[in-house]
Amino acid sequence: MQETRPVGGLDAKALRTDFPIFRREVHGRRLVYLDNAATSQRPQAVIDAVRQFYECSNANIHRAVHTLSHEATVAYEEAHKKVARFVGARSWREIIFVRNATEAMNLVAHAWGLWNLREGDEVVLTIMEHHSNIVPWHFLRKLRGIRLHFVDVDDSGQLRLDQYYDLLERPRVRLAAFTMASNVLGTVNPVQEMVRAARERGIVTLVDAAQGAPHLPIDVQTLGCDFLAASGHKMLGPTGSGFLYAREEILQTMEPFLYGGDMISKVTTEGAEWNELPWKYEAGTPHIAGGIGLGAAVDYLMHLGMDRVYEHERHLLAYALERLQSIPGIRLYGPEEGPRLGVVSFTFEKAHPHDVAHILDEHGVAVRSGHHCAQPLMKRLGMDNTVRASLYIYNDEADVDALVEALQKVVRIFKIR
Repeated sequence: MQETRPVGGLDAKALRTDFPIFRREVHGRRLVYLDNAATSQRPQAVIDAVRQFYECSNANIHRAVHTLSHEATVAYEEAHKKVARFVGARSWREIIFVRNATEAMNLVAHAWGLWNLREGDEVVLTIMEHHSNIVPWHFLRKLRGIRLHFVDVDDSGQLRLDQYYDLLERPRVRLAAFTMASNVLGTVNPVQEMVRAARERGIVTLVDAAQGAPHLPIDVQTLGCDFLAASGHKMLGPTGSGFLYAREEILQTMEPFLYGGDMISKVTTEGAEWNELPWKYEAGTPHIAGGIGLGAAVDYLMHLGMDRVYEHERHLLAYALERLQSIPGIRLYGPEEGPRLGVVSFTFEKAHPHDVAHILDEHGVAVRSGHHCAQPLMKRLGMDNTVRASLYIYNDEADVDALVEALQKVVRIFKIR
């Protein structure tokens, strides 16, 4: 066991004091939270921003001239501007607030795909996609008769880029949609290269950054993608918050996703005209507090620096892999080389992942067990479930040591050799 120290320029132990949840214990032990790929914890600054809105400025936006409505509108629009700076958008009007990355990708499928894809058109996906970037395209396959192609991974968990490039040469491919990083394997895909190859062929690109945005620096201008989706709850923000980045030129040509209040500029008995961006795609009363909280989360991450966030996780992942490899009977998944997030999936031949997760919970260690909403990838790996430990800014070597100690109990209980 190593003495806990700052890793990659971040002092995780000091950062934990910003997160109220780490004051609690689970089963009489300090909380070791390693389920960050599912959802992150929230710092006090985010909690305060949400509470401040409800206590001092709670009102609807864009609806009234009174003080509370003005304050709410300014704060909500400022949150859009913060997210735009976070991802390098040219304008905050290219940022649409949604409930999560799932909604963002459904927005693309309905507002772009429904109007632009025809029978026989093709969409390129990857086998490592989250269900949120598969199921909407199944919907369009049923409704429009499009065809779906899935890029495989090799045995190390890296995308088969040769397959990807071959698929892009097909004349009916209209969209390439792929994850920035796998929520099962931690693999970080070469998205800039993948986007460039697609755009050279006139193919629209959608990047699922639900796992990338909390951990990696993102500049959508450098990436060159048409769409990029992210969930706020995975990047220190409130649940029910997220965003879709889309190039303004394409947003101007698309139809809305939802219809009703605030997304219109004029309504008559004969028809309607749409509001300016981004409100054209934010119908009804939005999750105002969630958007403001997301803005506070972005402030927190930008203060830390996303380069330092990734460097912290990279160093901690190396320590975790070294320690986990010493455990008898464990099988680790994910690439051994190349960029990788702090995500470690593993199994034991004699112990079901749910049983392992339950034992870990008794030690105060929170992990995920299951298929991680990535069943096609699970099938490709030849299994139904794994245990997944995922790291973030407030984790350190002591957390990894606690995980390893708890896994030693799994080895003893199941008599693993």
